Parts: sequence; structure tokens; C-alpha cells
Amino acid sequence: MNVAEAVGRALCAAGVGQVFGVVGSGNFHVTNAMVAAGARFVAARHEGGAATMADAYARTSGTVAVVSVHQGPGLTNAMTGIAEAAKSRTPLVVLAAEVTESRSNFYVDQEALARAVGAVPVRVTSAQEAVEQACVAVGLAVRERRTVLLNLPLPVQALEVPDGALAHAAPLPQRVAVEPDADEVAALSRLLGQARRPVFVAGRGARGAGCREALETLAERHGALLATSAVAHGLFHGNPWSLGISGGFASPLAVELLQGADLIVGWGCALNMWTMRHGNLIGADATVVQVDDEPSALGAHRPVHLGVGGDVRLTARRLCEAGGADGEGYRIPEVAAALAARVRLRDVPYEDTSTRERIDPRTLSIALDDILPAERVVGVDSGNFMGYPSAYLSVPDEKGFCFTQAFQSIGLGLATTIGAALAQPDRLPVAALGDGGALMSAADLETVRRLGLPMVVVVYDDEAYGAEVHHFGPDGHPLDTVRFPPTDIAAVGRGYGFEAVTVRTPADLKAVRDWVDGPRSAPLLVDAKVVADHGSWWLEEAFRGH
Repeated sequence: MNVAEAVGRALCAAGVGQVFGVVGSGNFHVTNAMVAAGARFVAARHEGGAATMADAYARTSGTVAVVSVHQGPGLTNAMTGIAEAAKSRTPLVVLAAEVTESRSNFYVDQEALARAVGAVPVRVTSAQEAVEQACVAVGLAVRERRTVLLNLPLPVQALEVPDGALAHAAPLPQRVAVEPDADEVAALSRLLGQARRPVFVAGRGARGAGCREALETLAERHGALLATSAVAHGLFHGNPWSLGISGGFASPLAVELLQGADLIVGWGCALNMWTMRHGNLIGADATVVQVDDEPSALGAHRPVHLGVGGDVRLTARRLCEAGGADGEGYRIPEVAAALAARVRLRDVPYEDTSTRERIDPRTLSIALDDILPAERVVGVDSGNFMGYPSAYLSVPDEKGFCFTQAFQSIGLGLATTIGAALAQPDRLPVAALGDGGALMSAADLETVRRLGLPMVVVVYDDEAYGAEVHHFGPDGHPLDTVRFPPTDIAAVGRGYGFEAVTVRTPADLKAVRDWVDGPRSAPLLVDAKVVADHGSWWLEEAFRGH
């Protein structure tokens, strides 16, 4: 058995079951070895899409995934998706063929590329150590929640591994939950006991098994309200004390209640400028606490009064065991009544600016929320439009929303939704894209059709890079570089085998209802011509972070 086959089989033995990629000569044999060992391979139409599919699959399934790419340009094509995964601490293995001869046209310093975006480079260096090194890559990804680049040099691939080399390749132990320090737990318990208006804000680190139940139990004991970062949207779906998303996508009521909190506890949440609106959601006298199992995360984005180094679920359980409280806290009748009436943005009155030619994106999003089945998984691209699907489309739980925004790149939303759809096959996948991102990633519409995914692709089409239009336009800058002529995106969808509809008014959405009620034999693309005369409500605040 040669190294290419052994590495492919070792990765599968170590726990990898899903592979995405674009296959070239350099990764042909290792990819086929993974398929032969039982992994499912999904071919994307561009390596950037493949990396993002793998990222979204890993996030939504809770398992490690692999993206397989050719040496040199295969890897460079994938770098934006890899950067997103690395910045999000997604457990992902990037399996890349590698040339070692600097005169080759394929040569590039692949280790340096990995380090440049925060990924961890590992290399297969010999036939004797190939299996071990492949397993090391998976172990790093799983135990340290890292994106790992596993370089597989071409000269090494054809070497024969020793007999029995695969004997020690086996599923690796999962990440060990970090037990919180008892003194830190006691300090947080005292703060909770003193708080009259506590709010819990849960983030990426609270998406694990059992976290919701542990946090809800603790919050009930101390009368805390519940909120999430955008990444953890849906975690507290259905809880009557949930504020929804904290940050730029928050409702006015959620903002008011967050600003009124006397204790804010971030659970696996960075409490960064997006989630806390540059600190504007934190009252002047509020105590801020952060719980995270990564010591470097504590206080990384803002000063905290107390940092607790520990697993979210374990820390919440230890606090419950500590007892105390059982007061009403922030859960008073007035707050309960307000939450029941207007916690969702869709319940807040607004002036509908729709015309006969263009639909208000709020009107569109509310209508889609009513039409599409509740059991859904939503992927959102980046851009001026992104707040509308994020804030107006409900999701059933934290696995129903995939938000690849750590690198803030447009063009990732379609691939995100493909990966999430494969991880949640029993749910309707909904991709929310801007026209810029949709056209940038259009090739993977073929991937959706080829895989037979019953996906709804919604394009918020303002014929521009809207974020730049609304940021620079008010100052009188020329906008020809960020505006585009009308494009029949519905026709593009039909060309890839989609059913498609152009939506200009709410009446046009009947076609979406008919698709939902019908056989769904082909995916659906909704080309929504949205009102483009003003920026989204969160845009100005977002640009302050640049």
C-alpha cells in the first residue's frame, strides 16, 4: 500500500466521514482512497466553495470534515474558505497535495499560507510515519478545534508504507471538557446571587450537546434573560425569556433589556464589537463575566470583571450545584408581557417601502418566514442584505443557522448552505444571498442540482455591492465601480436546472408557496428585486469596525 492510499484510509479510520473538494492529479489517489474507505465525497465546482462546504458541514454536524485540494492553485483557490474556518476555530482538515521542487510552476510555500490565516500546518514526511502524521492532523482538529493543513508531498505519495501501518489508525478521543476552577465558579455564583437583572449571552462555545439545557436551568434559577450571538442564533428558540440575537441584528426591545442588565454573562461568547454593538449594549454599571474553555478568549475583546476558564455546560452545571437564588430576577411580569408582544423584529412596525417594481427586504423576509417550513437550516452570505434573513427568518435550534462571517467575505453563502444541508438532511436548506455573492458563487448551483438538494436560494438583488453604495454614496463618491446592470438571475438559475421565480411584489411569492406545497423535484431560486434606496439598519455600525 502506498502513502496516498494509507493516508486516505487513516483519515477515515480516525473519524472522518465527509470529504469535499476539487480533484486534480495531486489529490486524485488519496481522495479515491478515502472514498474506498467509506467516506462520502462531494465535488464542488471551485475549491473556495469546497472549503466553505466542509467548514459549514463541520460546524453544523459537530464532526470533523476534510477538504481535498490539488497542490499550489488548488490550495490558493481554497484560501478564503480556509481563512473563514480557521478564524472560526472549525475542526477541519485541509488535505493538500504539495510539490517540493521550487522550480515547479505549482510550487508555493503552503505552510506559510496556512500560518498566514491561522491554520495549523502538518506535513507527511515519510512512509514510516505517514499514518501517524495523518492521525495527528485529525487529532489537532478535534481536540484543539483548529483548522489543520495536512500537506501531502508528491514524492512521498508513491512510497510504500510498512506492513501493518494502518493497525494503529482508529477513532480519536474527542475534546476533553475543561473543568472550571472552583474559586471562579464560587465568584460567579456570588455575582449571580447579587444580580437583579442578569442576562446570559451564549455564543459559539455554547452550541455543544447539553449546553442549552444547562444554561436554561441556571437562568431559571437566577431569573436571567437569554440571548445569543449571531453565530448561535436559534439556541434558545421557543424559550419565552429569549431575547433572540444580541448585537446589530437585535430588536429594539432586546437592546433596551440588554442595556438595562446589571450582570451580563457571556457563555462561550466573545462579547465582541458585533455582539455588544461596540460596547453600547453594556450599561455603565453592569458587571461583565465571560465563561470560555479557551484561556486566550477571556477578556480578548473587552475588559471583564471575571473570567471563568471552563466548558460552558460543566460550568453551568457546577453553578446549579452551588445552589442559591431562585428569585424572579429579570423575569418580572412587565418583561414577560413585552417579550410576548415585540421581541422579534418582525413584530416591530415599519414603513413598507415596496413599489410595483421592488419589494422591501423586510416584507420579503417576513413573508418567506411564514411560507417556508419551520424545520429549516439557513445559510447567510455577507453584504448589505444579510441582516434581513438573519433577523427575520426563524430557525428551530442552533443547528438551523450557519453564519460564516468571521472573515466577512461575500460569496460563501451558497457553499455554506450546501455543507449545512448535507449535515442536516431532514431540514429544508435555505440560502440567503446578495446578488454579488450569488453571481460570484453561481457555479455551485450545479452542485446543488447534482446532489438533488431541495434547496431554496433567495437572492436579495439590489444590482450592486450595496454595502459600499450606502457607505460611500452619502459622501458623494462615484459609485460606478459598485453598481451593475440588471441581471436576470432567475434565468441563471433555470440554466442550472432550478425552478425559478422573479419577485417584485408580495403577490409574486405565490410561486414559492406552490413550490413548498409541490413535489420539490428541483431546487428553487428566488430572484427578489429588493428596494435599494437606503442601507440596512446595521450597516453604519458595521463599518465602524473597519
